[in-house]
Amino acid sequence: MIETPLITNDAVILGLLALVLAFVGYTRQLGGGWTRFYTFVPVVLVCYLVPSLMVTFGLIGVENSSLWPIVRDYLLPAALILLTLSIDLKGIIGLGPKALIMFFTATIGIVIGGPIALWLVAQFDPSVLGSGDQAAWRGLATLAGSWIGGGANQTAMLEIYQFNPENYGALVAVDIIVANLWMAFLLYGAGAPERIDGWLKADTSAIDRLRDRMADYSASVERTPSANDLMLLVGFTFAGVGFAHLLGGWLGGLFSEMYGGEEGVLASSFFWIVVIATSIGLGASFTKARDLEGIGASKVGTVFIFVLVTVIGTKMNILNLRDAPSFMLIGLIWMLIHTVLLIIVAKAVRAPFFFLAVGSKANVGGAASAPVVAAAFHPALAPVGVLLAVLGYALGTYGAILTAELMRMVTS
Repeated sequence: MIETPLITNDAVILGLLALVLAFVGYTRQLGGGWTRFYTFVPVVLVCYLVPSLMVTFGLIGVENSSLWPIVRDYLLPAALILLTLSIDLKGIIGLGPKALIMFFTATIGIVIGGPIALWLVAQFDPSVLGSGDQAAWRGLATLAGSWIGGGANQTAMLEIYQFNPENYGALVAVDIIVANLWMAFLLYGAGAPERIDGWLKADTSAIDRLRDRMADYSASVERTPSANDLMLLVGFTFAGVGFAHLLGGWLGGLFSEMYGGEEGVLASSFFWIVVIATSIGLGASFTKARDLEGIGASKVGTVFIFVLVTVIGTKMNILNLRDAPSFMLIGLIWMLIHTVLLIIVAKAVRAPFFFLAVGSKANVGGAASAPVVAAAFHPALAPVGVLLAVLGYALGTYGAILTAELMRMVTS
């Protein structure tokens, strides 16, 4: 095993990730054995796992990489604008209450899963509990913040519960590895949701209608784009991204001052960037800008999503499972409880697998992951992930505090 990564240059790493996308795009057109391969191994999963294997086996190193901040801050809001330009908002509303049921089930799974997992592991390894500023429940509170909302909530929990920063790295490793392993399973399921929906006896008619309506609209306005068309598309999109950063940074700073410099959801500029970018796309869907779908708006947005997937894949190094084994075990049991509860409720209410997957990632991953998973089902469904992720941001701090207090109770 290579201890020092062979490649750490961001430009070269980006080139390799682009090569992965090109390879996938090329082989999907070949038919034959490749068709059978992609039947069992979804395209999105390949784009996710190949970069993670590059990291695991030392081909690339991303510890000091700037790729994730760049794609998160620029390509994600651009994708949100492009994928919401032609959205059928009435269709999203018409998806019904099951999306919210699965979202709140996912939240509850995180809230109760943490205390149960910590208690179970402590029965075999009491030393994991720690004490003072190294108490396990304090550190796991940051994990709860990340898994019900995202990074801003995670930072807030670190400040509130004052976990020893020297040991915080182990919790970050748990967060990245466990959450990304779960994402790999969801992306695999997104490649063949019919089988899972059949087992769940789910009614997917509303999702199918929305998907088909979007596909029909795209086909009705499709035309061969000119250079002027593409300049208009790129100009509109990245002007929107720029405006989202301008207004998002101002709003984040404003709320940070109101909170006395403390980190919080409303003080997070990324939160506002996601909200504003989505609002721009939704607002434009009621104007002539919707016709940009005819020159490939959603296709370009989908490419951006695939780039996001490859970069997210570089964040997972399987070998990090060796670090802090007790915390890793807690994280794995925690996620298992979350998963089992989701499956039980989905089976009971006959919710489609799409709602299970997106409801989970709207909590465990937030706006950076939920639209990626939603788009893996169909690009037209990405806004559903965004809207639920925004709800996750809003609930993250409250849910994480409740989880932390429950963990404090079971260990006292």
